[in-house]
Amino acid sequence: MVPLLQPLIAQADVVPDLVVAPWFWVAFCAGTVVLLVLDMFVFHKDAHEPSLRESAMWTVFWCTLALIFNGWIAWEFGHVHAVNFFTGYLVEWSLSMDNVFVFLVIFSYFGVPLKYQYRVLFWGIFGAIVMRLTFILIANQLVTLPYVLEAFGLFLVYTGIKLARAHGSETNPEDNPVLKFARKRLRVAEGSHGDQFFIRRDGKLYVTYLFLVLLVIESTDVVFAIDSVPAIFAITQEPFIVFTSNVFAIMGLRALYFLLAGVMNLFRYLSYGLSAILIFIGVKMLLHHWWKLPPWQSLLVIVSLLATSIIASLIAARNDPPSDDDDDQPPRPPQSPV
Repeated sequence: MVPLLQPLIAQADVVPDLVVAPWFWVAFCAGTVVLLVLDMFVFHKDAHEPSLRESAMWTVFWCTLALIFNGWIAWEFGHVHAVNFFTGYLVEWSLSMDNVFVFLVIFSYFGVPLKYQYRVLFWGIFGAIVMRLTFILIANQLVTLPYVLEAFGLFLVYTGIKLARAHGSETNPEDNPVLKFARKRLRVAEGSHGDQFFIRRDGKLYVTYLFLVLLVIESTDVVFAIDSVPAIFAITQEPFIVFTSNVFAIMGLRALYFLLAGVMNLFRYLSYGLSAILIFIGVKMLLHHWWKLPPWQSLLVIVSLLATSIIASLIAARNDPPSDDDDDQPPRPPQSPV
């Protein structure tokens, strides 16, 4: 055992109570809003196609910001909660990588130009943050009830098995019920209208195809939240740690999308790694009365599963490059592009 790690591992076996002052919540939410405003209306006020270098720099920025916040968690609340934050952040960030392919399918289906995709993701992520906070507050009340953790565990095991079996299957936005409802109930303007979500014609308000894309993105995040919120509650049940780790993972999703969208075919086994992570977390929840892992051991298992799936994917991609007519290519849109 490395002597420098012994204090951390010893503390990780005991989870101290977390007392968060209300102003910490206020400060974090205010800081999140400020970062979102600066990101959208200062750093990305003009619609453009993000370069690979720009996306990589923003990905590093958001990851560094999360690590700095993680250091503050360790200083303010102790190493155990810092390990839980990092584990939760890593799980949410890993699940976000799977979301990248879904977003790619949606944007390709609607024919959204790359320069407008950042605007859609901005408002989609703003809605996702509000949605995650709502889900977390509800789940925080539910976990106090008998057998709720076990129910969450069963759901995660089911989701993990379903994710592994669905590897390589197509995602078709046309099947989205919110999209079907919007097309029936809303006036949709045909053709391209730039980065506008709404336009007026003859005094009537119309929604654009870009707004329909936003609805699909938001409704898809509901499905993601149903998977990810129970997963992080298996790591920690402290609402502040759950929410902040979720927010940091979501905030970096836009840059991660533009960084990975073009090379997602290299991560062919990622879904199996995510499936294994969800099953591991689900089993841990099911057996939480009898099987208690210290936070650092859970982190080690999750990192190992994720790293194994990524390394195996890169090796397979190098030995057998995917063809251009791969079956996993996103479906083409039957309607006019945005």
